[in-house]
Amino acid sequence: MNIIITGASRGLGYETALQLACGTGHHVLAIARNKDHLETLCTTCREKDPAARITALPLDLLHITGKPGEAVQKIKQVFTQVDVLIHNAGSMLNRPFEETGYEESLELFQTNFFVPALLTKALLPLMKNAHVLSIGSMGGFQGSVKFPGLSYYSASKGALAVWTECMAEEYKNRGLRFNMLALGAVQTEMLQEAFPGYQAPLSAGEMASFVAGFALNGHRFFNGKILPVSVTTP
Repeated sequence: MNIIITGASRGLGYETALQLACGTGHHVLAIARNKDHLETLCTTCREKDPAARITALPLDLLHITGKPGEAVQKIKQVFTQVDVLIHNAGSMLNRPFEETGYEESLELFQTNFFVPALLTKALLPLMKNAHVLSIGSMGGFQGSVKFPGLSYYSASKGALAVWTECMAEEYKNRGLRFNMLALGAVQTEMLQEAFPGYQAPLSAGEMASFVAGFALNGHRFFNGKILPVSVTTP
C-alpha cells in the first residue's frame, strides 16, 4: 500500500511510520515540518529494515490552507495513488478559555481540522478504495469527560469527528472509508508540553501498534465511526 502519515517527525506519528514501513512492504510517505527529525526517522527505519520503503517530505501543512496545489504536487512526485491517509499532525494548547487569544484558537482549528479536510480534498483524485484515518482525542468525543484548559483543542477535535462522519456518507459510493480514533492520553512530546510531569498510561510505541493495524484493516469493519481508544475510565 501507499501510505501517507502527517506529523511523522515525533511521538505517535514517528512510531506509527516506523511500524508501517518496517518489514511490511508498504511505501510510507512521512510528512512533517522538521526535516532533521524526518531524516532520523528514515535512518532508524532503514537500520531496522534495509528494504524499508519510506520517503520523507518536509512540509508545513498549514500552507495547504492557502496553497493546497503546491503540497499536492510534492506528494504526486512520490505517489500517483494513495491507499491510506493518516491525519496525525495536530496541535494542543492547555490554557483557560478566557486567556486564549483568537490567533491561538485559529491555529488550533487550522492544524486540527482545516489541514486534514483540505489535504483530503486535494488528494481525492489520487484515492480509490482508500482509508482516511484521523487521529482524534477523547476530548472531542461526545459525552466524554472534558478537562479545563482544553476547550479549543477539544472543539477542534470534535469538528474533525463530525467531518469524519459526514465524509463517510458523502463518499461511501466511491469506495472511500473514513474513520477516526479518539485517543486517550498517550506519552508523547505534545502531551508533555501541554501537561508537564503527567505520565500517560500508554507509550507512543504501544499506541502506534494499534493505530498501524487499524489503518491497514479498520476500513474492512468500520466506516464513519468515531472509536474511543482509552484505558482510563472516564
